[in-house]
Amino acid sequence: MQTRNKFFDDMSQMMTNAMGVAQGARTEAENAMKNMLDRWLADRDFVTRDEFDAVRAMAQKAREENEALKARIEALEGGKKGSK
Repeated sequence: MQTRNKFFDDMSQMMTNAMGVAQGARTEAENAMKNMLDRWLADRDFVTRDEFDAVRAMAQKAREENEALKARIEALEGGKKGSK
């Protein structure tokens, strides 16, 4: 009976070690995939959210200024038409 328990203890230890190796391999594979994805994204010309928001704010401001200038031109042209 003692030999049999030793066998099961050894098998249990071997399975525990195998699970540890599998977990290590999984972690290593995840890290490799993450690094590969990070390199791929870095090679692309993507903008950050902050950069996008800054350009969007500049475009909105330019649009508002453009509308104000358009209204001013229309007001000036309207004044000229009335004086003729």
